[in-house]
Amino acid sequence: MMPRTPFEVPEQMREVADRSVDQAKKAFAQFLDATQQAVAKAEGSARSIQEGVTDVNRQAMAFVEENMAASFDLAQRLVRARTLEEIAAIQQEFAQRQMTKVAEQGKQIGEMAGRAATGAMDKAKK
Repeated sequence: MMPRTPFEVPEQMREVADRSVDQAKKAFAQFLDATQQAVAKAEGSARSIQEGVTDVNRQAMAFVEENMAASFDLAQRLVRARTLEEIAAIQQEFAQRQMTKVAEQGKQIGEMAGRAATGAMDKAKK
């Protein structure tokens, strides 16, 4: 077993970093709320938007929110890390999980977009 490399960060700095991550998380949540309200207004005023496209937009926003939440979680975990090994393990776990998640999200958005395009073509034929 390798000896742990201490990663000493004063507790006060950890608290400041933790509060900063928290504030950024809250600001992003407000941004998402405003964006979702703008999307809802656009959808309401443009009735010609296909339902499938609306679903893709909503799912994409949900993925953005999910991925940002994971990033904020990563930042908070890194701020609390006590050793370089712990930092490396946290980053490696995050990278692996996000690569899998992004691949799944891309596949799902692609499938939804394909269904939306098919639906739009079907409506155009009628």
